Amino acid sequence: MEINNYRNIYCGHVNENMIAKTIKVSGWIENIRDHGGVLFLDLRDMYGTLQLVSNDDDMFKGLTKESVIHAEGIVRKRDEETFNDKISTGTVELLVSKLDVLSKCKNELPFEILTSKQVSEDVRLKYRYLYLRNKEAKENILFRSKVINYLREKMTSLDFVEFQTPILTASSPEGARDYIVPSRRHKGKFYALPQAPQMFKQLIMVSGFDKYFQIAPCFRDEDGRSDRTPGEFYQLDFEMAFVNEEDVLKIGEDIFYDVFTRFSNKEVSSKPFRRITYKDSMLKYGTDKPDLRNPLEIIDLTSSLANTTFKPFVNAIVRGIVVHDIGTKSNSWFNELVDYASSIGMPGIGYITLEENGTFKGPIDKFLTEEERKSLIDTCHLKTNSVLFFIANKKELKASLFAGKIRDELGKKLNIIDNNQFAFCIVNDFPMYEWDEEEEKYVFTHNPFSMPQGEMASLINKKPDEILAYQYDFVCNGVELASGAIRNHDLDIMKKAFEIAGYDEEVLKDKFSSLYTAFEYGAPPHGGMAPGIDRIIMLLRDTSNIREVILFPMNGNAQDLMMNAPSFVTEEQLRDVHIKVRN
Repeated sequence: MEINNYRNIYCGHVNENMIAKTIKVSGWIENIRDHGGVLFLDLRDMYGTLQLVSNDDDMFKGLTKESVIHAEGIVRKRDEETFNDKISTGTVELLVSKLDVLSKCKNELPFEILTSKQVSEDVRLKYRYLYLRNKEAKENILFRSKVINYLREKMTSLDFVEFQTPILTASSPEGARDYIVPSRRHKGKFYALPQAPQMFKQLIMVSGFDKYFQIAPCFRDEDGRSDRTPGEFYQLDFEMAFVNEEDVLKIGEDIFYDVFTRFSNKEVSSKPFRRITYKDSMLKYGTDKPDLRNPLEIIDLTSSLANTTFKPFVNAIVRGIVVHDIGTKSNSWFNELVDYASSIGMPGIGYITLEENGTFKGPIDKFLTEEERKSLIDTCHLKTNSVLFFIANKKELKASLFAGKIRDELGKKLNIIDNNQFAFCIVNDFPMYEWDEEEEKYVFTHNPFSMPQGEMASLINKKPDEILAYQYDFVCNGVELASGAIRNHDLDIMKKAFEIAGYDEEVLKDKFSSLYTAFEYGAPPHGGMAPGIDRIIMLLRDTSNIREVILFPMNGNAQDLMMNAPSFVTEEQLRDVHIKVRN
C-alpha cells in the first residue's frame, strides 16, 4: 500500500518477513488485555488484527476499546508460547514507540463487537456501523461486493451492455404496492419508485439494443420476512431481443452455475437444470419453489379414495406422503407432527402404517375397504414399516400447499435434507390467469406482460384458466432466485390479454402508456429475467436472514433504525409538495 502519515501497511498484512522493521499502522482497538501488569492491545483494520505491546507502562493507559489510534514501532516475533493460530499475524507483534489517539470511543458500548451476533437484531440495526466491525458481518458485505463484481464481468463477457434506468418513474399496477414520491412542481401528481425496471427494459429492446443488464435497485412496499427485505432490494436485471424461452434459460443456467461453483464448495446441480412444470411442482412438492434436496414427493390419492366413506376425504382433494422405515417411531414423534399440522391451520393429519403381516395400523384403517387398501399399497409402493400421511382439503390449492408444508416439516424432522448441495430447478409453464374469488374475476398470476403460449389463438379459444404463459422461475433449495418471461411484444395480443383480466384498452393506454405507444412503432420478440442478488448471496453465505448480507437494511417492520426512517417532516416541506397529513 502507499505510504502516508497514518500507515504504511495494513494490520492484517504484517508477518515474520517484517521482523525488526519499523512500521506504521492505524485502526480500531479491538481488545485491551492485562497480562500480569503488562498491557496488550489488539488493533483491527479491515484486513486483520495485530497485537501491540509497549515497554512504556503509561502508553496504553486511559485507552478505550473501539477508539481509533495510530501506532508506530518495530515488528518483533512473539514468544512461541503466546502464538495465536486463529489470526494471520499470530506469530508477530508490534513493539510500539509512538501512539496517537485519532478518535476516542466512549467507555460504554451498546454491545461487544466480538460477540455482537448474539445481540438482538434491532440493536444491531440501530448501531449497524458498529455491527459491521464484526469480522463475520464485514465478510458478508465484502463477499457481496465480489459476487456483484463477478456478475458484471460475466454479463459483459456474454455481450450484455450495462445501462441505468430511472428511479423516479410512474406508478403502475404491477402486483405490489408502490412507494410514491410527491412532485413539488406538479401539484397533486406523484412519482413512484420502480418495483422493477420492467417497462424500461422492454423499452430498451424496442429502442434497438440487443442485450441489456444492470444491477438494479427495486422498491416494493411489502412486508418483510427472512428471505425478503421490505422496501429496497437488488436484482441482476437482464433482457434480450429476438429470443425464445430456451435461449433465456440457457443464459440463466450459465449465470447461476458459474456463480455458485465459483463462490461455494457445495455440490451444484449440473446443467441443464431440471425443468418442472408449475402443475407438476404443485402436485409433487406442494409449492412452486420446491426444495429438491428433500427426496420426499407428494402423491395424488384422490382417485384411489374416490368412493371413500371417511368423511374428511369425501368430495375432497387427497394428497399422500410416504416415508419408509419409520413405522417404529414413538407416539410422541407422530404427535409432534400432528401439532405442527394444527399450527398451520390444518384440522389434523391422518396416517397409517403398513405392518409385517400386510395390514395397516392406524385410526383411518377402519374406514378403508380392501380395494382401497390394495390401491394405496400399489400406488404408494408401500412396504413393511412404511407410513402414509394423508392431507385433504375441499380446495385443490389448499390441499397442495398444506401437503407442501408437511413435506418440508418431514424433511426437517427426518434430517434427510442434504445441506451440502445447491439443488437447482426451473419451474415453468405457469398459468397466465387464476380466478380471484374476492373480486370474482380472472387476474394475472405472474407477470402481466408475458406472452401467452399459443399467443392470440389461446386467448380466443381457451378458457382463461387453461392458458399457460411463457414464464419461468429459477429455484434453489426452496428459494426463488429469479423470475422471468418471454414478453408480449404484440399490441393486439396485449390488449386481448388485459381484456381477459378486466382491463379495457383505455386503462392499458393510461396505466402503461409508454409501452402501449412504443409497441405501435414495432417491437422485437424479447425476454429476460431478474436473479435476486440478495437471495443469491444469502444462500452462498449459508444464512437464513437476508438482512445479514445487506449493508444498511431496514428491519422486518420497514424501519431504518439507524437513520430513524421513516420520520416526520416539517410543515414547510409538506407545503412545498402540496400535501396535508390527515389524522
